[in-house]
Amino acid sequence: MPRLYLDYNATAPLRPEARAAMVEALSAVGNASSVHSEGRDARRRIEAARAAVAALAGGEAKLVTFTGGGTEANATVLTPDWSIAGKPHRIETLLVSGIEHVSVLSGGRFRDDQLRRIPVDGEGVVRLDALSAALAAAKGPVLLSLMLANNETGAIQPVADAARIAHAAGALVHTDAAQTAGRIPVDLRALGVDVLTLSAHKLGGPQGAGAILRASEDLVFAPLLTGGGQERRTRAGTENVAAIVGFGAAATAAGADVGRMPALARWRDELAGVVRGSIGKVTVFSESAPRLPQTLCFAVEGVSAETLVIALDLAGVAVSSGSACSSGKVAPSHVLAAMGIAQSVAKGAIRLSLGWDSKESDLHLFSTAWRHVLKHLAPNKPQAA
Repeated sequence: MPRLYLDYNATAPLRPEARAAMVEALSAVGNASSVHSEGRDARRRIEAARAAVAALAGGEAKLVTFTGGGTEANATVLTPDWSIAGKPHRIETLLVSGIEHVSVLSGGRFRDDQLRRIPVDGEGVVRLDALSAALAAAKGPVLLSLMLANNETGAIQPVADAARIAHAAGALVHTDAAQTAGRIPVDLRALGVDVLTLSAHKLGGPQGAGAILRASEDLVFAPLLTGGGQERRTRAGTENVAAIVGFGAAATAAGADVGRMPALARWRDELAGVVRGSIGKVTVFSESAPRLPQTLCFAVEGVSAETLVIALDLAGVAVSSGSACSSGKVAPSHVLAAMGIAQSVAKGAIRLSLGWDSKESDLHLFSTAWRHVLKHLAPNKPQAA
């Protein structure tokens, strides 16, 4: 049986457009900071990719900063040191939701005592009333970091509403949109945020490339990496031309993928039906919330996530247990804990995520593998975890 990849939220397979663009870029030579022809050619490639990434998220090319990945992008913007219209703007409080990616929950360059978490409801959606209360209680200038959609459950967050509330209180707003580009429409200006971050490998680009998009050139963050004038002095270091070019090609392709998402949403729901129809009690997380169309996170009563992940892998299906950013460990999910899910349920949570190369025939492959797993794992009833 051919292997089936259902872990796009961890990393998507490299798109052929990105691979071709990267191979071509790797065949060229030149530092993008050099003024000779070879250097200007490398610069041209980077600027074309910058325009493509900006177009994907409704930003301006000149306000895109390329980084070494989504985590670096988040760590860069999560800084107390900003300037607005040339004047220093020192942020005293960082507000984050309890379901953020670990690169945001760590607080970036803020001290632990400056970090405050905003609770979410049982569907994994941030509570706007709690956000308003936290803004009212915060000391000094505030930065709010709220992801656009959760990487584990797929729950889409009310970022535009949160941004209006935060701006009314004088706060700046960041959104981690790594999981959404190419899956739902993403528009920095429509969201009303000040800064947005992306990761190339989530949308079919190469690993090791990310981007920061600012809403205005009047907003400037203190660089995380210093020592050079690259990226308009927002990120020092010679640009990774091939990775950036691959990012740009993937961004263009991902933008055209949004129209496929209703089909992927149907396939997601059919996968849920396969699981529910074959074994005891199944809990689908964030099922009543707006969700990414290709993400399904569920738990089977009495069966541990580690057991299911390993059994499915042996059956030829790649899935994950929550986030992929835990050094390969199958550990309890901080996202489900923030949602108030009992640990006895949360420890069984696994995630299936579809993507650009998914096909309707994958449903049959999964169904066959799932039945095979259950035959050996739970022939009559769910096994004890």
